[in-house]
Amino acid sequence: MNIHFGKITTCIATGALVVSTTAPVMAVPVVPNFQQGSMTSHTETTSKVTETINSMDYSTGYQYSATGSGVTASGNLSPTTGTNNVTINGVTSSWTGVTDKPTFTQTNPGAAFQFTETYSGPGLQNHTIINRVTEVTSVTDTTSIFSQ
Repeated sequence: MNIHFGKITTCIATGALVVSTTAPVMAVPVVPNFQQGSMTSHTETTSKVTETINSMDYSTGYQYSATGSGVTASGNLSPTTGTNNVTINGVTSSWTGVTDKPTFTQTNPGAAFQFTETYSGPGLQNHTIINRVTEVTSVTDTTSIFSQ
């Protein structure tokens, strides 16, 4: 089988004389030397994610209560309020809360009495920090089969 792709021309120029020759170019056919085969590819990808979850819960007001029996309050039952500040891990919180509260005394010294006083101020109530690392590995196996 002869395949012609073109001509090769050689020119030699000397003075006024030009000589030209032409020869055909032949191609050799490509014949595969296999009948069938396969190719396998294995890919592993690993990703590592490090994250910090920083959660802060705030209360926007204060709660104050006093209850009991056999006690007497001196002054106004409503506590006075003022500004308070606190800094935790570089986070500064400022709020208005109780600064002065009423004074309670036992009505009959030595007699039975009951007294409960509770106060929950505004500001940071709970600070949760979660550090976690997640590592994910993905594996892909691919097989290609080919034949002639």
